[in-house]
Amino acid sequence: MATYLAKLYITYKNGILDPQGSAVEKAIHNLGFQGVEGVRVGKYITMRVSANSSEEAKEKVEEMVRRFLVNPVTETYTYDVEEVKG
Repeated sequence: MATYLAKLYITYKNGILDPQGSAVEKAIHNLGFQGVEGVRVGKYITMRVSANSSEEAKEKVEEMVRRFLVNPVTETYTYDVEEVKG
């Protein structure tokens, strides 16, 4: 069985209010940075997954995402899975 590193990126869907993103954007402007807009804040999750193949690792990640990591009503996600060498 191999070990895979899963990297998940979870953000609010377009049209969903992101108060933390708005606060960060306001702070950026208050610090004098211009030309920055549309700041969105999300979650970044990494985990090691034991599986017989990358496809099996992806299936496990998908199931975790569907069951409890992501709220499908308000959030969207992407992820990468790569085998850990050595």
